[in-house]
Amino acid sequence: MMSNGDSPDRDERALREAIAALETPPVDFEVVAARISAEAEREGLVEVAWTLEDSPIGELLLAATDEGLVRVGWSGDDHDWILDELAAAIGPRVIEAPARLDPVRRQLEQYFAGERHGFDLALDWRLSHGFTRKVLTACAAIPFGETRSYAEMASAAGSPRAFRAAGSALGSNPIPVIVPCHRVLRSGGALGGYGGGLPAKRTLLELEGVLA
Repeated sequence: MMSNGDSPDRDERALREAIAALETPPVDFEVVAARISAEAEREGLVEVAWTLEDSPIGELLLAATDEGLVRVGWSGDDHDWILDELAAAIGPRVIEAPARLDPVRRQLEQYFAGERHGFDLALDWRLSHGFTRKVLTACAAIPFGETRSYAEMASAAGSPRAFRAAGSALGSNPIPVIVPCHRVLRSGGALGGYGGGLPAKRTLLELEGVLA
């Protein structure tokens, strides 16, 4: 005996709804994210645009503001931490927007292919201050295929005896590769340290013909 509320029509309707749900295409979250990013760009809501870029030294995180490239993160870095850091330092609207980084990606591809010896990119220096900023500004001027010592960088920043502080400043470089701290070596030519790891530093110096 059929209970109250049960009917063949109701069962058929439920079956059809279940079939329709199965036939509904899955949500493409990449497409949704791209639409959100494009809408944010149109509305001028993006404070920091970011993307990931493959390279011979690992996947790089690239981030830019309206002023220019502000951050390059290494493959071994915690990218979520970097994005949180950018949100705290610059603003909360940190959006994945690859198109905004196309000029950076293109120039990096040319550099790694041996087709480019210098970068023509606007830089946002707001993550660096004081002596660190002076050291990194001097570092940005080191030509392709040349190197400097930590002592020379300290002198260029106006504090000749502060070579250890210059090393620390270079180690905190928020825009590596573009600001070429890999071109700074210890006195005598030893590689010294590098935020992306010594294999990455060696690869970059080999690419530039400094190391055989």
